[in-house]
Amino acid sequence: MTRRVIVVLLTPVTWAPPGVDLGKWRHALAEDVVDLLATLNEVDPAIAAVPADRPLADAVAWPSMQIYEVRATTVNATFAAAAADGYDQAAVIAADAPDVPGLILGKLFRPLTTKTLAVAPAEGGTGLLGVASRLPAPDWLPDVDLDADVAATAIRPHAPNPAEIATAPPWRRLRTPADLATLDPAVEGWDATRALLSGGSAPL
Repeated sequence: MTRRVIVVLLTPVTWAPPGVDLGKWRHALAEDVVDLLATLNEVDPAIAAVPADRPLADAVAWPSMQIYEVRATTVNATFAAAAADGYDQAAVIAADAPDVPGLILGKLFRPLTTKTLAVAPAEGGTGLLGVASRLPAPDWLPDVDLDADVAATAIRPHAPNPAEIATAPPWRRLRTPADLATLDPAVEGWDATRALLSGGSAPL
């Protein structure tokens, strides 16, 4: 049976809505993503964090959830940790997409039956929602930064065969006021983020 893990990577957060503390905002976003992962079937949830962010990882993790301490907030470092833990496939996703549907995350794994890599863009801007790979990750994969890189320019040119990289559906990350405006209060989930916004000056 194929062992799969989906890892929330605690990337830096540099923006918060007006009236909302940046640290609390980052905590709420990560908590909602982790809570979603804990409900998924046929995949293990985990968190990856640099040592300085270990307290945040401990605070949002569910009991017995694996926490990987990584050297840098890159996809590659997280893949290496998951491979060392014995997994056959891994997906690494950003920790600032609190309302991402589980179906979107499942579609990161689906192409791996025939492809080496699957990439989900961040909707509406630079960066990636997540990357999934067979493990160990291919040697040609460059250091991937979810905040800065896009598949077409940062990843695909390195592949010996670009057809080995599948594109999964995009989803928004909450990094700007424009991203915040796309949240749908009618959609269930993202409870921690919702509660924080309800107590601040940002509208729901």
